[in-house]
Amino acid sequence: MKLETVIYEKKEEVAIIRFNRPKVLNAVNKQLTADFLAALKAAEADPEVKVLIVKGEGRAFCSGDDLSEDKTTATPEEGLRAVNTLQDTTRTMLRMGKPIIGAIHGYALGAGCEWAMDCDIRIAAQGTKFGFPETSVGATITNAGTKILPLLVGMGRAKELALTGDRIDARQAEQWGLVNKVVPLEELDFAAMETARKIAKNSVLATHLTKTALNQGAYQDYEQVLEHETRDVMLAIMTFEAAERAKAALEKTKKKD
Repeated sequence: MKLETVIYEKKEEVAIIRFNRPKVLNAVNKQLTADFLAALKAAEADPEVKVLIVKGEGRAFCSGDDLSEDKTTATPEEGLRAVNTLQDTTRTMLRMGKPIIGAIHGYALGAGCEWAMDCDIRIAAQGTKFGFPETSVGATITNAGTKILPLLVGMGRAKELALTGDRIDARQAEQWGLVNKVVPLEELDFAAMETARKIAKNSVLATHLTKTALNQGAYQDYEQVLEHETRDVMLAIMTFEAAERAKAALEKTKKKD
């Protein structure tokens, strides 16, 4: 399996998937999405793997969409394929019986925050920033975030985060239920691995059945949710306004750098 933007390794009975575009804070482009999906499927198919850990290289977990990719130059068909691949990562994460732990640090924004929510357990480093900037760049939430976010933090807080684009830090995310635990950055890898080992010691079948049952109860209609999200984001991003907003946001980011 050749991966360009993701590092895949196994440690004991744990598959560790690391986003590997550190120079751009692991921003999501088509290649990263495809590589992440391939790594997820490899871990799902490997009988030696009992638990997955998802994390990011460098200073961030994942900073969201790569705004340097001009979505308006793509044909509708190309755009739809890209969105479908993105949504397939969530389908795979929610469908597989193997538990997934998110080890989150730095930034978890947009799709990065949504991928974090798709994990079964989220452990965050102190100071991590969470947020959904989609509406500010003319896009909408994907990855079943419109379903999972209200379940985790409540509808009022979900709308506040999604509509304002405000960011919250790890401690507030823990208080709101967005993450399970907050630890110092230097303890993040240990905490994630310790949790993975606890899970790996349990019955594989019972673990799979339990995760599947919990997901079916909470996310029974997630396929319909993903379809609605795909429709909405396609309507939003294939516009001149979205291109102008993305361009402005990218220029703002460059000035900060």
